[in-house]
Amino acid sequence: MKIIILGAGQVGGTLAENLSSEQNDIVVIDVDGERLRELQDRLDIATVVGHGSHPDVLRRAGAEDADMLIAVTSSDEINMIACDVAHRLFRTPTKISRVRASAYVSHQELFGPEAIPIDVLIAPEQLVTNYIKRLLDYPGALQVLDFAAGKVQLVGVRAHYGGPLVGNRLRSIRAHMPDVETRIAAIFRRDRPIIPEGDTVVEVDDEVFFLAAREHIMPVMSELRRLDSAYRRVLIAGGGNIGERLAASIEDRYQVKLIDSNYARCRHLSEKLDRTVVLHGSASDRDLLKAENIADTDVFCSLTNDDEANIMASLLAKRLGARKVITLITNPAYVDLVQGGEIDIALSPQQITIGSLLTHVRRGDISNVHSLRRGAAEAIELIAHGDRHSSKVVGRSLEEIALPEGVTIGAVVRGDKVLLAKAEVVIEPEDHVILFLVDKARIKQVERLFQVGIGFF
Repeated sequence: MKIIILGAGQVGGTLAENLSSEQNDIVVIDVDGERLRELQDRLDIATVVGHGSHPDVLRRAGAEDADMLIAVTSSDEINMIACDVAHRLFRTPTKISRVRASAYVSHQELFGPEAIPIDVLIAPEQLVTNYIKRLLDYPGALQVLDFAAGKVQLVGVRAHYGGPLVGNRLRSIRAHMPDVETRIAAIFRRDRPIIPEGDTVVEVDDEVFFLAAREHIMPVMSELRRLDSAYRRVLIAGGGNIGERLAASIEDRYQVKLIDSNYARCRHLSEKLDRTVVLHGSASDRDLLKAENIADTDVFCSLTNDDEANIMASLLAKRLGARKVITLITNPAYVDLVQGGEIDIALSPQQITIGSLLTHVRRGDISNVHSLRRGAAEAIELIAHGDRHSSKVVGRSLEEIALPEGVTIGAVVRGDKVLLAKAEVVIEPEDHVILFLVDKARIKQVERLFQVGIGFF
């Protein structure tokens, strides 16, 4: 597939890295020639220096025969205009655009074949907001991901000493919870992936990813760790787009305070938000945090656009007694350095956004793609099509399907019915199949496995 990516920033660069490793023909456009040279030195891609919305630049990038345009520059307007130019001049089949401003996103009538011709709209701030909201719903979770319109969730937790399952084989989970269906998708032990088997023993500090129907998530979590009490008090550092969206979406369920250093922004937030207490000041001000009872705060979310400020504010809040800290970090080099220490959860907006983008880029009928463990692994939701004669999976039981090494099936969703993976489950047409890939390099093999063809047999 020939894909043109506009923008060589964190999202564009990470996307180019993901897609170039999967044998796609990638061209990246950016005005920063130095940044493009850095990418070209690392990746097998082509680059073009220039403004991505200019017709001559798109033509030099090969827009005439491109299959897809992905516009992820820092400017919403450039992204939108580039999609319009690609549609009108080059008839590019698929156009994906990142649009951050809620003033645009809230007016869906702006986008479509008869308006701004964007096929897929990606709103990173809303994706990150939804991600944090799911973490707040499940105290103690490291990651919470939705599949099959929320019927199934994949949850990552750290196994704690004293959990009923810790020190025991995975097959004992059924004895502990005979009425709960769950499937352990993967275990990461000291950053090394382990494909779970019935005899696998869960150890303290293992990162365990499990699939279950939404109503069974909390019982399974209780097997791996002592359940945290529900969150009530949330303190948000940073009143930008993400901070404002998060406060607005949770203020009716939690006691929310928001700190921002810009007085004019605080005035705006105090007028827009109904129940949130807006404070003018620095989230790294020890006296301010103490005055706002940081020791009684359940979750401290540092969501400014400054990584270093987020890290320092989170460390300070944790040491002053905040129960849990969630930190937004855009530099991927920082994420692995800080996660799991005093900072409980480090969020990478790039990885969250990349998952949404890959859903539309990957071949086959894919409903969801989620990056796990900061991009080290992947969980995908594929829809099975065809019949036993035209498909390698339809009409076959799970034990008959020749999965690539490092790939496991976690669940099959059939209408409103959730079937956790068992050897005897048979794939039917239009089933949603949820797979876990420890090695992302296997994605092409998985896509081929689910492709419908003629005369396979």
